[in-house]
Amino acid sequence: MDKISIIVSCYNEEKTVNILIDKLEEVAQDEVFKDVEFEYVFVNDGSKDETLNILKKMSDEKKNVRYISFSRNFGKEAAMLAGLEYATGDYFALMDADLQDPPELLREMYISIKTEDYDCIATRRVTRKGEPLLRSFFSRTFYKLINKMTDFEMVDGARDYGLMTKQVRDSIISMKEYNRYYKGLFAFVGFKKKWIEYENVERVAGETKWSFWKLFKYALEGITAFTTTPLAIASVIGLLFCLISGIAIIFIIIKTLVYGDATSGWPSLACIIMFMGGIQLLSLGIIGQYLSKTYLEVKNRPIYIIREHDNK
Repeated sequence: MDKISIIVSCYNEEKTVNILIDKLEEVAQDEVFKDVEFEYVFVNDGSKDETLNILKKMSDEKKNVRYISFSRNFGKEAAMLAGLEYATGDYFALMDADLQDPPELLREMYISIKTEDYDCIATRRVTRKGEPLLRSFFSRTFYKLINKMTDFEMVDGARDYGLMTKQVRDSIISMKEYNRYYKGLFAFVGFKKKWIEYENVERVAGETKWSFWKLFKYALEGITAFTTTPLAIASVIGLLFCLISGIAIIFIIIKTLVYGDATSGWPSLACIIMFMGGIQLLSLGIIGQYLSKTYLEVKNRPIYIIREHDNK
């Protein structure tokens, strides 16, 4: 009998967890899963509402429902790692609690991973219906940029939702870096993948926890975690402007010697100085991003701290 562990990260999801477990148990009744045992691992990522109490009640009522509760909010990446480490299945699925990851796709995932020799089944959204246009634009731009910078492909619209074998799970949890970007880790480990496409699904209840600023920081996390291209770009820009300034200095000297013209144009000079100062600050900011990641890594702090968990 196969065992599938469903790992769900939760942050203030009191309105959705009961709906999700009902839907998952409904899917588990499918004929495809007649010889499959399901384990549901919920990771409470420092929720401030009644999420933890609901998870405790569910765990008491259902023997296949387990939970971990962090001492504070450590972020979704830490929650996914904890769930993968805590789960005991033969196959592992990551999904969100808001039902934007359709549970019914588990059927197709399981059939594919059992019959088509795939190591993992991944999902991607082919539409962004219901998402703000500006957010969609920046998301697509991010994937275009990062795919030009890295040696492996990160698929546009990719979700964390998917089903993987134990070998893939072990490869992912073996990477203990503090600054984690799951989509990048998933692409980095490789293996034989199959992509399932579906249209965007809106939250069943509650509100999204991802503001534009959080998504922007998450994008920076992904770029700095998997490529050093921005450092190379900063170096090239610096070299380019050094050459331009050198040529400009030679031009001014020759012009003064030949025509006896005093150098003029203080307003334009001030603009050039401000522009160059901006380039320098941008380059320092890029370097600072990499230094800050290194600083966090060398401190070797735990990625998460568990306050309590079930006793199963």
